[in-house]
Amino acid sequence: MAGVELQTMTCPDTSALAGKPSPRRTDALVDTVKWGASIAQIGGYAATGFGFTTWALPFFAIGLLGWLAVGLAWRDRAIILIHLVAMVAMLTGLVTRG
Repeated sequence: MAGVELQTMTCPDTSALAGKPSPRRTDALVDTVKWGASIAQIGGYAATGFGFTTWALPFFAIGLLGWLAVGLAWRDRAIILIHLVAMVAMLTGLVTRG
């Protein structure tokens, strides 16, 4: 076709218009929380293994809340469920223990 010029158009990031955070910013934040929560849980396992049970609970609580936040950000019902159950078990143990 003579005289016809095709142009390439790019779509703007409409996530802000839909009330959703930008995926790039959210991915970095979720990765940071995910790794922090994982390190905290490993700290809880280590504290338990070495007999520092007083330190284990705070580490596990930080890890649990972090992974619960990741599950909510990802809308992953399996991650949300397992960490809600763990939180209920942990709180039940705290209430009935003492």
